Order: sequence, then structure tokens, then C-alpha cells
Amino acid sequence: MASPAGLRKWANGVTWNRTKNMMHPHTELRFMSEAIGHGVVATRDIPAGTITWVQDKLDREFEPTQIELLGERYINHLGTYCFRNQFGRWVLCWDHARFVNHSFKSNCMTTAYNFEIAIRDIKAGEELTDDYGYLNVSESFHPIDEGCERKVVHPDDLVRFYPDWDNVLRATWPQIPGVDQPLRPLLEAGLWRRIERIAHGKEQMASILRCFFNPDEAEAVMIEGKENAIDGSVAGLREWNHR
Repeated sequence: MASPAGLRKWANGVTWNRTKNMMHPHTELRFMSEAIGHGVVATRDIPAGTITWVQDKLDREFEPTQIELLGERYINHLGTYCFRNQFGRWVLCWDHARFVNHSFKSNCMTTAYNFEIAIRDIKAGEELTDDYGYLNVSESFHPIDEGCERKVVHPDDLVRFYPDWDNVLRATWPQIPGVDQPLRPLLEAGLWRRIERIAHGKEQMASILRCFFNPDEAEAVMIEGKENAIDGSVAGLREWNHR
């Protein structure tokens, strides 16, 4: 097994330690309060349009069937720290991104391209937040009251609010190419070119609605797949019996 020093040397001279992650480097994990627990806080000003998180190759995805086999203790843990993507897979971030808390007034927002951006300027010392409404929660819950009209996060919030969220992303998107992007090396070259085309009005931005997972549709597809497999097996047996 390679030593930590060897791993650091191997990683092209980049120091690899617990403070480095695939969230924006100017963030850190802090204890917020007894009611909130831990959260992710900016250590420097982060301007609007900054990519704050990228799903990378170390983030782990779990199929629902995998989670069912893990047992209640692991299910509860994953339910706290995972989000669900558009394919119904549970994503566990390996870094402190899993500690980003919910807010109806979030300063970050996900996109249809597996990264998040700051949708307004984030000041040093300010907590980075997401609206859990676009993270495909499995059941409704009441977060801390922020004095907003919305009081509950629902599994279908993406379907309800995607036009508003799309408008926020479109308004912020042109700023992406013009601000410092420490996480840009994690993006595929083709994706960055696409980001620039969208920013310059040469391509339409994909809707955040693409992030939505519909469990009813997924179940219907699974049932249809099983029925097709059964029909195929029956047809195969009939053909075999007539030989």
C-alpha cells in the first residue's frame, strides 16, 4: 500500500489531505448550532456564478436495491447524507458537500450538468446552502422556519418550482465564465465549452427539471421490463417446445 507521502507525490505535487475536497476550496466544515448541526461555510468571498460543487469520481452512487441490503443503520445514515439523482440512485458525497444544509433562501443551486453554482454573492463566514426541493427527497419534511411562504419540502418540488429555478440559473449563468473557477479542472473539456456557449447565448440551458426523479415512472418502467422479460421467456419456451 502506498504511503500518504507517496500518494501526495503521486498526485502531481498536489497536497492531498482532509482539508482538500471537491467543493469550492474556500469553504470549510463548521459546527453551526445544536438545532442545525454542522454546515459548510465560506472562508472567503465567493462571487455569483462560481461553481461551488462538482460531482466527481469519488462520490459513490447506490442503487435502491443496494441500500435495501445494507440494513437499517446504514439506511438511516444514507438517508441523512445522500441526495437522489434523476436516475433514482442515492449519491453519497465523499467530501464535506454532504453537510450542506437546506434553505428556502439558498445561495447555491444545482444544474442539469452535475455541478452547482453560487446564485448570488456569498460573503466570507456565510453558510453555503441548497434548497432540498431539487434533491429528490423521498418524503416531505418541515425544515426550520425561515419566515418564507414555503414551509415544507416535498418530493415533487422540482415539478412545482422548476420555472422559477430555471430563471434564477439563466440570470446567473452569464457570470460563470467571468469569475475564478477553482473547480473547472474537474469538468470535462466539452462541458466547459458548453457552459460558455450557454453563457454567450449560443445554446439553450438545460432545465433543472432534468434532475427530477419520478419514482412512479421508474416503477412502471421496472414492471414493464419484467413483463417484457417474462413475455420473452414464454415466447422462447414456446419456440423451444415446437422444435
